[in-house]
Amino acid sequence: MLIPSEKKYDVIVVGAGHAGCEAALAAARMGQSTLMLTMNIDSVAQMSCNPAIGGIAKGHIVREIDALGGEMGKVTDRTGIQFRMLNRSKGPAVWAPRGQCDKKIYAMTMKHVLESQPNLDLKMGEVKELLINGNSVEGVLTNINTAYYAKAVIITTGTFLNGLIHIGEITFGGGRAGDKPSVGLSACLEKQGLEVKRLKTGTPPRLNARSIDFSKLEAQHGDADPAPFSFQTHKITQEQLPCHITYTNENTHDLIKKNINLSPMYSGKIQSRGPRYCPSIEDKVFRFVDKLRHQLFLEPEGRFTNEVYINGFSTSFPQDIQIQLIRSVQGLENAELMRFGYAIEYDFCSPTQIKPTLETKKVENLYLAGQINGTSGYEEAACQGLMAGINACLKNRGQAPFILGRSEAYIGVLIDDLVTHGTEEPYRMFTSRAEHRLLLRQDNADKRLMSYGYEFGLISKEQFLKFNQKQARIIEWIDKLKTKRYQQVSMEQYLRRPEVKLRNVMGLLNEEIGDREVEEQIEIEVKYSGYVEREESMVSRYRNNEEKKVPETIVFKEVMGLRREAQEKFEKIRPVSLGQASRISGITPCDISTLAIYMEKLRRLSA
Repeated sequence: MLIPSEKKYDVIVVGAGHAGCEAALAAARMGQSTLMLTMNIDSVAQMSCNPAIGGIAKGHIVREIDALGGEMGKVTDRTGIQFRMLNRSKGPAVWAPRGQCDKKIYAMTMKHVLESQPNLDLKMGEVKELLINGNSVEGVLTNINTAYYAKAVIITTGTFLNGLIHIGEITFGGGRAGDKPSVGLSACLEKQGLEVKRLKTGTPPRLNARSIDFSKLEAQHGDADPAPFSFQTHKITQEQLPCHITYTNENTHDLIKKNINLSPMYSGKIQSRGPRYCPSIEDKVFRFVDKLRHQLFLEPEGRFTNEVYINGFSTSFPQDIQIQLIRSVQGLENAELMRFGYAIEYDFCSPTQIKPTLETKKVENLYLAGQINGTSGYEEAACQGLMAGINACLKNRGQAPFILGRSEAYIGVLIDDLVTHGTEEPYRMFTSRAEHRLLLRQDNADKRLMSYGYEFGLISKEQFLKFNQKQARIIEWIDKLKTKRYQQVSMEQYLRRPEVKLRNVMGLLNEEIGDREVEEQIEIEVKYSGYVEREESMVSRYRNNEEKKVPETIVFKEVMGLRREAQEKFEKIRPVSLGQASRISGITPCDISTLAIYMEKLRRLSA
C-alpha cells in the first residue's frame, strides 16, 4: 500500500554524496522546498576513496563551485589536514590547489551544513521507483512504500546502482564497502527508455600507521602558507600533517605477474571499463612494463585515526595477495591492513541522454548528476550536483536555464563533453580538455562566475561586495603600474619581464598591497596579458556559433541536404546550439552549414 508523504516538495534529491549535497544546498538556498533522501543518514558526504579534494583541473572545479555559491571548498578549508598548490613551477593556467581532508570530520561538517540549511529536509530512505505521470516525473517511492512528491527529482546515486564489489574470487553487493547497493532504480530508469551501462572503479587498502616504518619513507609536507579553496576563507590556520612517499619494486611487480590470474580484472570476472587515468596496481605493472617502480603516497585519513590511505595502490587481488604485495614495499614490511582494497562495478546512464541542464531527454523534470553520468571523482560529481540543483529551480520558476560555455568554466567543458560525446569509461577532468585554459585559471574563478552565484541568490550581498572591491583594487593597481615608470618603461611593462616579480616592483614603489589574491591576479594579468587577449579574441570568433540556438522542435530528417549520419547524430544528441552541433563526432563543416541555412529559413518563416 502506497503511503503518501504529508509534505510536498519543489525538489527531491536522491543520494547524499558530493553531487547530492551540492544539489540539495543549491535548491534550498534558491528558496525551493527540498528533500534529500539517502539510504544511510550516517554516510552523508562520505569520502569512499581518497579523502582528498582538488588536484590537477579538479582544484579548478572546486574553486568554480565556490564562486557559484557551492559548499565543497568551504568544508575543505575547515577540515583539511594538508594543503598544497600543485604545478607552481609551471604556468598559472595549470596551478591547482589540493587538500587532504580529515575523512570523518569532512562528512560530519557537511552533514551539519545540510541539517542547518533552511528549506531542506534530510531523511533516510531507499528509493526503489520513480513516480511518473505521462512523460514527467512527479516523485519517488521508497522501499517501505512511502511516496514523496515534487516538481523535480535529481538522482545522484554514485556507485550504488546495482553495485557489485570484487575482492579476488569473492563477490558481493554493495554501493561501497559497508553499504548495501541500490537495487531496482536502474530497472525503473530502463523502463523509461534510458540506456543503462556498467562501469568499474576501485580503491586501495588502508594501513595501520603504527605498523609503518616512516623512517624509511620520504616525508611530503604541505605549503607553509596554504591558499584556501574558498574565496570566503581568509586564511588556513589549522596544523597540517605530513604525507609520505615510497615506491613499488621488482619484488612487488614479480608478485603481481605471478598471481595475475587471481585478479578479477584479468580473470575475466570483471567485464566493465575502469578509469584510464587512475589504474589499479595490476594495470600499472602490465601497461607500463618499462617502469621498474611506481610512486606511492601514504596519506593520513584524519587527525584522530591511525588509518593511512595508500594512494596509487588500487587493487582487487585476494586478501592474502594484497598483504604480500603491501609488505614487499619499503617501509611497509610489517604493515597491517585495516581494510582491503576492492573493485566495484556499478550502473550508469549514458550521458548523451541528458541535456546541458542535466535534465533527461526522455523524462521531463528528472535530472541526473555525478557518477550516474559516467564521471569519476568527488569534484566532477559536486559540480554536476550544483548545476542540476540550479537548473531544477530555474525550470520550476519558469526561468531560462543556466548553461556554462566551454570558455567560461571547466564545469562547462565537463558537461559539454558528457552530453556531446558521452563516455565509455569513468570521465575525469584534465586541464588539457579545455581549449581556453589560460582564461579558466583557478585564481580568477570568482571573476568568471561569482556574478552568476549572486544572481541565483547563492552568494550573499556582503560576499559580492567584497568581490567587487577586490576587482576594483586589481584594476586600480594595474592602472597605477601603467602610470609609474622605471628604466624608461612603465612599471606595468617592466613587470612583464620573466625575471621580474610583483614584489620587486612593489619594493621599487615602496608600497604594499597586502592581499595575496589581489597580488596573484595582478601579476598574472600583467605578465600574460598578450596571451589572454589572444584567447579572448579566439573566444569571440567562436561565440557566434554558440549563440545560434537550435530550436528544440526541429525535425532533423526534414533538413534538406543533411547527410543521414548527421541526421541520426543530431537526433540522438539534440544539440542546443550550432557550436555544440559542430563538436559532435563525425559532423562536418558542410553539415553545420546546411543546418544553419535551414535554421535561418525557419526563422524567416516564423518572423
